[in-house]
Amino acid sequence: MRTMQPPVAVREVHLDHLQGDLIGLEGYQHALLVFRMHGGVVGQAWAEVHAGCISAAVLRDKARACAWPIWSQMVDRAERRPERPSATVVVCTRDRPDDMRRCLPGLAQLAAAGHDVLVVDNKPKSDATAQLVRAYPQIRYIREDRPGLDHARNCGLRHARGAVVAFTDDDAIVDAGWLDALLVNFDDPCVALVTGITMPLELETEAQLWFETTNGFHRGFVRRVFDAATTNPLGAGQIGAGVNMAIRRSALREIGLFDEALDGGSASLSGGDQEFFYRVLARGFRAVYEPAALVWHRHRREWESLERTIYGYGVGLYAWWTRALLVEQEWRVLRLASSWFVRWHLRNLVRSLLHRPNAMPFHLAWAECRGVFQGPGAYLRARQIAREAAAQLQRVGEIV
Repeated sequence: MRTMQPPVAVREVHLDHLQGDLIGLEGYQHALLVFRMHGGVVGQAWAEVHAGCISAAVLRDKARACAWPIWSQMVDRAERRPERPSATVVVCTRDRPDDMRRCLPGLAQLAAAGHDVLVVDNKPKSDATAQLVRAYPQIRYIREDRPGLDHARNCGLRHARGAVVAFTDDDAIVDAGWLDALLVNFDDPCVALVTGITMPLELETEAQLWFETTNGFHRGFVRRVFDAATTNPLGAGQIGAGVNMAIRRSALREIGLFDEALDGGSASLSGGDQEFFYRVLARGFRAVYEPAALVWHRHRREWESLERTIYGYGVGLYAWWTRALLVEQEWRVLRLASSWFVRWHLRNLVRSLLHRPNAMPFHLAWAECRGVFQGPGAYLRARQIAREAAAQLQRVGEIV
């Protein structure tokens, strides 16, 4: 569907009561259909829009491909009806009040249902986010003045009250059944991590459309279970993403906290969630990908923002693989990193230079390649900075 031109409508189609045409699509030539049944996401399809409408016949035809995910989810729901553990929901943010304004209403519904909800404001430049959260007295607000997403995540873990800590991002909106769908998977005591499905909130620009059709966050529409016996922990990125994850807090004694030398706000730029997923599997725990747990993510709208994001992915991936080599003594990572560079990064760059169909735009392919070469050094710098900051805090504590 790379021939599509934005804007592209994003619409939910509920198969439980599919009846007539999908209308109200004036101004759009294409749509991304997100098929749902019994609350869960069971598939997606791209469709053409004619006169502001997609006919019921087209909807039914597109929905036929969802038969297996529908059956799979029905079986899972019939077999699993455990008690839900207590939960804390954490959102880490930094100077993005417009995103938080969209995010907070969904969080407020979870707080009203009795869940512990916590916003971690990461070294903000103003009190704009604090003022927004004050309008929701059931949501806790904590300020973390050490810059970096993994500092904020660890702050959330330390202040959490629930047995499970669920994370989403400030540029995402949680679905009504999101938290329950995550929590039901913790009936297995070996499960330490559950991730969910992430769909685009909008596809209004070319950058958003390109990202979703090539680098989207979702990992399919069928529930999957991962462990070290079936999945190489170094390939833990297939489990999911930090925008939609839940962690068993008691497992942190063996897994450890997030590495604060990784992810946004550090020199490593990203990779903190993927590295944490690696340790979940490497320490002998299971992880579950649950497509019934849905959040809607607002992708970067401008090419410049997307280019920074893709560059950060390149840096972060090779930064956390550097950590795996240095800290975990994972010698296998040398072969994996070399192979992945040739099969993915170099291939994308060559395809772009040759103007192959559906090739990655050159500025993005080059940005990701540049990030790859920056990754190892970025992690070493970030690790040194983290050590110096920890030493300074210790000295301050001794003086006090």
